[in-house]
Amino acid sequence: MSRSDEKRPRVITWMGGESYLPLLQGEPETCGMRSGRVELAPGEEIGEHSTGDHEEVLVVIEGAGQVHVDGHDPLVIEGGRVAYIPPQSTHNVRNTGQATLRYIYVVAPVAATDAE
Repeated sequence: MSRSDEKRPRVITWMGGESYLPLLQGEPETCGMRSGRVELAPGEEIGEHSTGDHEEVLVVIEGAGQVHVDGHDPLVIEGGRVAYIPPQSTHNVRNTGQATLRYIYVVAPVAATDAE
């Protein structure tokens, strides 16, 4: 691998800007991981979507909400909590609090495993 093809360490500012701010957008920046910052107003939701062949972590910075994952009870989230969403999961995030819900999501492809 040439030096120019290597992934580079970096620092990204995640404060300020729009209510949705991409931080890492996958290749060529990373080996497939994506992340971003989301801000939802009270009562607002991100919209139903699927993790597909990825797994996702939500790191809640502040606020309160629920993560609705098909087939499961809602996950209650608030500042200082982390929520995990497995692959092939249709889900939605809703702000159920009185203040802005802020979180950072990290999505990574699931590595193929060898069948034994």
